[in-house]
Amino acid sequence: MEADDGARVRNEDVPPQNQDLSFLQPSVTAFLSEYGWYLLFGCVGVYLLIQHLRKSRSSTQTHSSSGSAETHDVGSVVRRQEALEASRRRMQEEQDTRAAEFREKQRMLEEEKRRQKIEMWDSLQEGKSYKGSAKVAQQNTEEAASSSSLRPKTEKKPLRNSGYSPLSGDAGGSCSWRPGRRGPSAGG
Repeated sequence: MEADDGARVRNEDVPPQNQDLSFLQPSVTAFLSEYGWYLLFGCVGVYLLIQHLRKSRSSTQTHSSSGSAETHDVGSVVRRQEALEASRRRMQEEQDTRAAEFREKQRMLEEEKRRQKIEMWDSLQEGKSYKGSAKVAQQNTEEAASSSSLRPKTEKKPLRNSGYSPLSGDAGGSCSWRPGRRGPSAGG
């Protein structure tokens, strides 16, 4: 028992110390000064991850509860797809008819050009001039081409008088600059 009494005496001889957490303050301060930003970004990342998981969980719960509504909606989806397919079919038929009309016009133009070439060849063989008939034929083909085009052709007006040519040097004014000779100077 003396050993026990001796241990008690030693504990009683030591004055009681303050049992607060002030001894942790320097180590926590050092840790935060070293890794504070990492800790902050980590906490923000964890918070955003939790929010994302909550949203995905709530959306899966609403999808699972609306699954029965989707099975009833299958009929409307099928009807919508059939209507879309019918619309596509109609549009394709319209496009096919337009393409057939265009091919027919092109074939008619080609036939007309071929016929004109034959007429020119025949008139050339007979010794006649084919230029007059060629102009008439060209006007006919231009009329046919312009009727197939959507925009009417407009006359192009010259911007200046027809005698003006910037390369000729006839500017019409008192200024007539000409470049100097090329090559080495003619000095001696």
